Amino acid sequence: MIEKYKEEIIDTIVEKLFYGLVIVDDKGIITYLNDNYCQFLQVDKQEAVGQHVKDIIENSRMHLVVKKGKAEMFDPQYIRGNYMVASRIPLISNNKVVGALGVVLFRDMHDLTRVNSQINHLLAEVKYYKDQLQAKTGIKYSINDIIGSSKSILMIKEKIKKISPSDLSVLITGESGTGKELVAQSIHQLSNRNKKPFISVNCAAIPEHLFESELFGYEEGAFTGARKGGKKGKFQSAEGGTLFLDEIGDMPLKTQVKLLRVLQEEEIDALGAETPQKIDVRVIAATNQPLDQLVREKRFREDLFYRINVMEIHLPPLRKRPEDIKIMANYLLTKITNKIGKRVIHFSDDVMDLFLNYAWPGNIRELENIIESAVYLSSGETIDLIDLPTRALENQVEDTETYHLHKILKDTERRTIQKVLQLTRNGKKAAAKKLGISLSSIYEKIKEYDL
Repeated sequence: MIEKYKEEIIDTIVEKLFYGLVIVDDKGIITYLNDNYCQFLQVDKQEAVGQHVKDIIENSRMHLVVKKGKAEMFDPQYIRGNYMVASRIPLISNNKVVGALGVVLFRDMHDLTRVNSQINHLLAEVKYYKDQLQAKTGIKYSINDIIGSSKSILMIKEKIKKISPSDLSVLITGESGTGKELVAQSIHQLSNRNKKPFISVNCAAIPEHLFESELFGYEEGAFTGARKGGKKGKFQSAEGGTLFLDEIGDMPLKTQVKLLRVLQEEEIDALGAETPQKIDVRVIAATNQPLDQLVREKRFREDLFYRINVMEIHLPPLRKRPEDIKIMANYLLTKITNKIGKRVIHFSDDVMDLFLNYAWPGNIRELENIIESAVYLSSGETIDLIDLPTRALENQVEDTETYHLHKILKDTERRTIQKVLQLTRNGKKAAAKKLGISLSSIYEKIKEYDL
């Protein structure tokens, strides 16, 4: 029965359901414009069809979507004194872009504001409760923040889910910047202790003479200069929750002895205290050093090593899981642009190739820093090689023809000239002035790079 009215149903959807709809061919020529959009644009449909989309729709990007073959979703667009929110999707047939479809989701910002006010109200409530929980527990991350689809990451996430409900001591190993604290917080967040504090201690940042007082606290008068009323240590602050000992390989041997006793007896001796104090704390340790080697060198106690290493989680470096790099890069790009409010939505193919071939000595932390720097330097929606910090270009892991310095310089020059020409609306004289080269040189470069 429905087949009989198929054409009428499609017509109703196209004309009534959406605020505005436009279709262009592979040259950016309008092939369809629905009545709603025509009324808003104040154009005659018969006259609009067959015209280039730039000549009919102000600030249109439909022709650019056709050229790039990449969708642009929920993008603000200023038309006739109003902001529209549009989505543009390339139309592909036989692996070839044959046109694009654009859908206007909101007629103007009044419609959008009503929806946004409801969403923002709910987001504000979520943020309030999230901030309250973070202030109380110290937790910022969950297992959902562990990004990747590689086999190693999926296995790690499964292990986290299995061991979190227990009180097993966990040792997290991996190079600097691989996300060890993120894993520790994920374990705490999935455990029965998640309503209690998560206390993080960087063992490499505490002076040796302060270690015991920082971890175990002290009573009033315990030593010269002791605070009146004493001070709680990290163990007391973590009561009922989790204590994360980061870079435990840097803990002094003297403190290791006391830590071992705490883990075995579940009680601490604050400096100056007359009696031990019972504690209920789960300990998660992390290190970027080979503890077994430190044990052999007598720099880390063997008995403590086996006590904290009941369950080990090893985080592989980023270079060992290249299938995660693109996913991680896109995740970080979204996170960074949302934070700073700048519209940068893509990486060029050259940048992504460089990411896949870079050694990443600083792992995820370095990737995030490079992307954040590139976002600030980028003058468009796509991060190009020219936007990357110099260190990212200088420290590539493979010396292949694709990444010879000569090619990198040529690519950078071509992209720079292309950007300046866009900024000057293809004005050769103005572009030459901005670039600091002669007019004849820019004509030579345009011919060389086929711009």
